[in-house]
Amino acid sequence: MLRYFQKVAIFVFYKKLIERMKRVYFVITALILAFTSCQNSKVNISGRFVGSEADMVYLEQTSTLEQKLIDSVKLADDGSFSLKLEEASKTPALYNIIFNGDRVPLLLTAGENVTINAAGNILRNYTVSGSVESELLHAFNKEYVDGVIKLNNILSKYTALDINKEQQLELAKEYTQLRNAVKRSQLRFIVENKENIAAVYALYQRLPNDQNLFNGDTDVIYYRTVAEGIEQSYPESPYLPILRSQIARMDAQLSLLSQMKTVNFPEISMPDMYGNKQSLSSLNGKVILLHFWSATVGNANAMNADLKEIYAKYKEQGFEIFQVAVDTSKALWINAVQEQKLPWISVSDLLGEASPTLGAYNITNLPANFLIDRSGNIVGKNLMGDELETQIKKLI
Repeated sequence: MLRYFQKVAIFVFYKKLIERMKRVYFVITALILAFTSCQNSKVNISGRFVGSEADMVYLEQTSTLEQKLIDSVKLADDGSFSLKLEEASKTPALYNIIFNGDRVPLLLTAGENVTINAAGNILRNYTVSGSVESELLHAFNKEYVDGVIKLNNILSKYTALDINKEQQLELAKEYTQLRNAVKRSQLRFIVENKENIAAVYALYQRLPNDQNLFNGDTDVIYYRTVAEGIEQSYPESPYLPILRSQIARMDAQLSLLSQMKTVNFPEISMPDMYGNKQSLSSLNGKVILLHFWSATVGNANAMNADLKEIYAKYKEQGFEIFQVAVDTSKALWINAVQEQKLPWISVSDLLGEASPTLGAYNITNLPANFLIDRSGNIVGKNLMGDELETQIKKLI
């Protein structure tokens, strides 16, 4: 009987020991996971830059709102360096390595160990490894940056004073061929890598003197293609809502342009301060001043005072002002209209600079205006003061 109780006691002892060891094991496992998770939120960047007198390397975080330096280090005697990103995103985000005045873009993800090396000009000669998206970005930039540099060199030769017309024609032909080749390569990269954030970066790159990616009206196809790809591979990426917003603006702009019917200008249909829709085309047959402004512009009062004098002179003769407020605050806009007692049609979609109408009319600065004749033709742009009144007199 005694031996039986001894066996039971030994069994209970070992059972408790095993349970205690399990608890210790779980604590250690939790600590290891926590430590690993902490480590995985970091990105280590190291490398070596040689062939330049510069000795500082900077890491810059880039967002739609700002660019912020987050780390810097001085090169060692052999040109080596090491930078660290403490809290990296789980989806690729854009950063720049800044060295000797040049910015090398990287798309970094938590847990990566990235190596970047360069000899001489960093922008043209760098190599990168340890980051799939950054390697894709490098593949795109290698061809794109080289193309931009060559295009700028051709432009410099073209504008030189010591070349004849025949040489200019030859350079123009060379420029066009190279530009088309670079553009085709850019579009091919975007389509082939549509699931990667590197394709988002490529979408927003522009060749010298280019405003559009490809053809303006059809650019939305490429943005939509990339958005669909990113939605599958990185549904939590902060770049996805930016793409969707861009697509919405482009679709709205195309919709405006498609509404061009009996008049030769993009239609504008927006609510006035009472919520009633007002359409620019409803003024067809009148001389129209289409005027873009903002209540936040410093000289708005003086500008509207001048327009009120002109409006009073020619309103009864078939002249009308259609004024579009590029604002986001309804209260600010309405207060400005009422305080200044503006007598003409005043509208706003309250989208501010995101309004698709700005794109339809290629507005880059405020104030801006377009003078439209009775047949719906735009006959003047950004006319002010006496020049504006002279042109109105002619049209009246």
